[in-house]
Amino acid sequence: MASDRSRRRLFFTGVLGTLIIVTLYVTGGVVAGAKSAARAVVSPFAWAADFVARPVGHMVAGMVNYSDVQAQNKQLRYLLGQATLRADENASAAQRLRQLSQALHVPVASSLGTVIAQVTAISPTNFSATVTIDKGQDEGVMSGMPVVADGGLVGRIIATSAHSSLVRLLSDTGSVVGATFGNGATSVLVSGEGINNPLSVTQIPVTAGLAVGSLLSTNGLQGGLFPPGLPVGRVTKLLINPGASSYSVTLSPTANLNNLAYLDVVLWEPST
Repeated sequence: MASDRSRRRLFFTGVLGTLIIVTLYVTGGVVAGAKSAARAVVSPFAWAADFVARPVGHMVAGMVNYSDVQAQNKQLRYLLGQATLRADENASAAQRLRQLSQALHVPVASSLGTVIAQVTAISPTNFSATVTIDKGQDEGVMSGMPVVADGGLVGRIIATSAHSSLVRLLSDTGSVVGATFGNGATSVLVSGEGINNPLSVTQIPVTAGLAVGSLLSTNGLQGGLFPPGLPVGRVTKLLINPGASSYSVTLSPTANLNNLAYLDVVLWEPST
């Protein structure tokens, strides 16, 4: 009896153990399957998230790098601007020095005394050619005074105010200058013909010793508008027509009238 009861207990224990093992096996498989299923469901989203996140990360990194590049470009442009400014300032200073030096290369004018002036306005036309300078009556500048620059006569003062003056250039059609050349035995009148045009000269006899390159200077005759010896222009072309008694002359101003920045006002008046 007891043995039958023991056998039944063992039988039920075995069955129960088998059921537990089977249940654990099945449960583990379901869980694993659920895990696999979950991975199968989540995996596409994870891939998509990674696919999207990766370019976004690159884009953010690119934006940061682009900002750095922009900042560097701004800095480089700033440094380039500074270098260009310094170069322009140096070039401008050198040019001003050359112009100031050239303005003093008229020995006759400097021996008379001069006032250096800066051009503040240029108003050339086909018939009128004038410039305004920053020196006037308070600096001793008076109407009628000659003006020189770049080694030659530029024109003369025709109007003044306290701190500015108006200069009529040689090229102005209203400009007339008494000049001479060589030994000074022959006097001629040099007249303006408008900007960018050669100066005109009255008839010069063929017996006068004139050649291309000859320098004409102010004659300084009594009552004249200019002191003697101020360079006016050089002969650039000289023609003698057959049977003519005078030269046909092309005269170019000694001073560069198209590039005036600094001038010398000669402290001289016709009455002196």
